[in-house]
Amino acid sequence: MSFNNLDTLYRQVIMDHYKNPRNKGSIEGDHMTVDMNNPTCGDRIQIQLQVDDGIVKDAKFEGEGCSISLASASMMTQAIKDKPVDEALKMSEIFSDLMQGNEVENEDIDLGDIEALQGVSKFPARIKCATLAWKAMEKGVDEEKQG
Repeated sequence: MSFNNLDTLYRQVIMDHYKNPRNKGSIEGDHMTVDMNNPTCGDRIQIQLQVDDGIVKDAKFEGEGCSISLASASMMTQAIKDKPVDEALKMSEIFSDLMQGNEVENEDIDLGDIEALQGVSKFPARIKCATLAWKAMEKGVDEEKQG
């Protein structure tokens, strides 16, 4: 597949997650909530996680912002559901490397649709948009661990 075709496919995946977000809404019952924003461009995200026995049982988000930040939140919540917290954090680390333009060894972790965001690394001003939801998830997990 040529670069242009791949680039077009990636854009379609991003727009699909933006227009048809997965896991948008609120979690009922016990959960943690983390609010973060990107003052540079006005993106605002709220991540809700339900973690039981070290497993992310549910993940949802609410927010306002650009297509990249909201698509990334949709992709992230989809990717981390039913995964061990340590694997979700490893995905976040891999995603951060991807956003920095580094070569990434997936180490048997399937990033799924998240790979569609790799082109964002070419636009430094948009990296914070793509990583906002991931940073919120990391913050929530860290706060949960600290009790």
